[in-house]
Amino acid sequence: MRTLHFSEQDVAKMTASEVAALANRLEQDEYTNPFEGLEDWHLLRAIAFQRPEMVEPYLYLLDLEAYDEA
Repeated sequence: MRTLHFSEQDVAKMTASEVAALANRLEQDEYTNPFEGLEDWHLLRAIAFQRPEMVEPYLYLLDLEAYDEA
């Protein structure tokens, strides 16, 4: 089993064109297995939390909702 972890440095290095390519892959949804898509989704989610301005045009791909975790 592989654990996904995207460091702040990984996310900080992402360019706008890389985020757009990531969003495009998610939009196309032509992965060879579901885990590849899930990995991209988790990366986009990590970017959304650390650099929200980068994913603003792609928030619909994340389907984020406010949760009360208290």
